[in-house]
Amino acid sequence: MTLLIKNAKTYINGSFSELDVLIKNDVIHSIGVSLSADNIRVIDAMGKYFLVPGFVDVHTHLREPGFSYKETIKTGSMAGARAGYNLLCTMPNLNPPPDCAENLKAQTDIIERDAVIDVVPFGTITRGRKGVGELVNFAELADNVAGFSDDGTGVQTDGLMEKAMEECAKLGKIISAHCEVNELLRGGYIHDGEYCKAHNHKGICSESEWAQIERDCRLAEKTGCRYHVCHISTKESVEIIRQAKKRGVKVTCETGPHYLTMCDEDLQEDGRFKMNPPLRAREDMEALIEGVLDGTVDVIATDHAPHSAEEKSKGLEKSAMGVVGLETAFGVLNTKLVKTGIIPLEKLIYMMSVRPREIFGFDGGEIKEGAPANLALLDIDKKWTVEPDKFVSMGRATPFEGWELYGENLLTILRGEIVYEAI
Repeated sequence: MTLLIKNAKTYINGSFSELDVLIKNDVIHSIGVSLSADNIRVIDAMGKYFLVPGFVDVHTHLREPGFSYKETIKTGSMAGARAGYNLLCTMPNLNPPPDCAENLKAQTDIIERDAVIDVVPFGTITRGRKGVGELVNFAELADNVAGFSDDGTGVQTDGLMEKAMEECAKLGKIISAHCEVNELLRGGYIHDGEYCKAHNHKGICSESEWAQIERDCRLAEKTGCRYHVCHISTKESVEIIRQAKKRGVKVTCETGPHYLTMCDEDLQEDGRFKMNPPLRAREDMEALIEGVLDGTVDVIATDHAPHSAEEKSKGLEKSAMGVVGLETAFGVLNTKLVKTGIIPLEKLIYMMSVRPREIFGFDGGEIKEGAPANLALLDIDKKWTVEPDKFVSMGRATPFEGWELYGENLLTILRGEIVYEAI
């Protein structure tokens, strides 16, 4: 396809300029003002829409193989395309878990057949994704995974994580860790805070997260491993990572839209408010925002985790952990962080499009001549209401249901091909 996008506010080198972008074959052919060409499709952004590198989500659950009643690679990748994502990294909470070449192939075969955007899996750290026992053969999987994670399970012993980090350091691969100390969970399922106490729930203490981050930062410093922390939610986690970065530890981290815009004061007795880690206290939310502002928090990832309606219908105590997030991410963040003046749009695009590519080594994060045409076109002023029944994802449980948001994706381009269009 040859495509000319005219008069777009185009993200180049961290700022926006109104420019034309000509896409030919699978790359950005030229950038400038008043470009023209014959026999091509022209989309006029009218100086209103923003052309950005397509988003990357380094933490999603597409549920195949093993749990296709919750989501499929096809529906999840379609939801990503609708939301402006070029690439999704899938976590290994699967059956079979991707802990060997054969099991990984069961997933990549479906990806090759059904994905409408790029989907790159994580391999597990331990056999069976148990967080204990035997490590996987990292070298066997390394060339076909984004990195290694036991997401949903923390690696429970120092020695096992240290050995995993040593192996990954040799291979130049990243460990993306779900940090959770099992013995500190004590049957909890929401944050151990004021709402928990007032409504007689069992709480998850903050230390169950930050204690393992503290350990892992020490081990990453010792081994030289590149270490990425999944979905941080506590003020202590932010400070531990901030100090580790100052010491030169190769640590990066992500948080989710819900942790930046909600806290346990927003909880309702509804499964759509239940996720792991849980919504924490207001002071934790404020610390995460400060971490975004000073660069301690590198990436915003959704932890898109669809479940069936039945699994999410059992209230806070008994519903499955996890909420969907792909189709609301940009709107929530643009509305609550950009429109309110907390961060500039340029910072949000960096965190959603550029920084994840830098950390995990994916291409397509720049709009420049010769670069892959991996793009999204955003209307940052489009007003809409979150209505889960209209999601492309099979998941419907979102804490943002009913929110009025500003900002919607109009066009997703992957290597020059339009994979989603609403213009």
